[in-house]
Amino acid sequence: MAGRHPRLLLSQRFIQRAVTLSARTAALALVVLLTSCSSVFFYPDKVTYITPDRLNLDYQDVYLDTADGETLHGWWLPAMSEEPAKGTIYYLHGNAQNVSAHIFNVAWLPEQGYNVFTIDYRGYGQSSGAPDIEGSLHDVETGLRWLAQRQGESHQPLFLLGQSLGGALGIALASEWVQRDEQPALNGVILDGTFSGFRLIAREKLGEFWLTWPFHIPLSQTIPDDYEGVDRIAAISPVPVMIIHSERDGIIPFEHGVRLYQAAKQPKEFLSTDTPHGATFIIPAYREAMLEFMERQFLPRKNTK
Repeated sequence: MAGRHPRLLLSQRFIQRAVTLSARTAALALVVLLTSCSSVFFYPDKVTYITPDRLNLDYQDVYLDTADGETLHGWWLPAMSEEPAKGTIYYLHGNAQNVSAHIFNVAWLPEQGYNVFTIDYRGYGQSSGAPDIEGSLHDVETGLRWLAQRQGESHQPLFLLGQSLGGALGIALASEWVQRDEQPALNGVILDGTFSGFRLIAREKLGEFWLTWPFHIPLSQTIPDDYEGVDRIAAISPVPVMIIHSERDGIIPFEHGVRLYQAAKQPKEFLSTDTPHGATFIIPAYREAMLEFMERQFLPRKNTK
């Protein structure tokens, strides 16, 4: 993630093929073709849906500058306990709206004794810029580096929780963090409703729309394949991974979670759930399963070599 790759454009040959359509259809098709790949992943808005204080949470606004000149907005939510926090969770949200619409997914964690830090990717909420895959990868690394500085010498456990798009970004981030032996070390990675690859999910989604269906395969090939989850997730080991996926997820099919689990190395866990996409933590039993996963990481780990 050290350098930005240029965004990939459609090849000249592919554009020439598109203009063989009728003039009106071609014009509409080109607009969709030139924008559809990004829109598969990013649906940001600038609306403030709710702030943490409305949920009786203490919070701090955090503003971070990226190396390429963007400013990111985030929230720090301290644990609600007199005892020291059990740990800190770095939360990466899904692809729609912004963090103020996703905060409900982690608003229950401070009461359980965990700090939460979350950011909006570029183009979302109060963050500047326009989203793309490579830029968002820089953003999540920027957030983790800020968190690492804040953690300092506290030695509190550190977990990454990514939902949907946030999980895909989190796999790439965690795999590099682990392989570079960055500090503080991650104690666990939790992926909820995450797709198994940027290209694969783009191909599936573009294939569902009549206008892009004839081009869904070549269009998906314009997406860089450097950060496919199924290729990266094994590199997170030996950090434990928990994969959560709903059997009735109508946005990211259940098979994506299965592929990620199969590609991951031990230690790993799979939690099959039964909620709509992004609604996992409405159910108390699923909250408890995640808490138990994190608490198991506090125990001494056996040497499996």
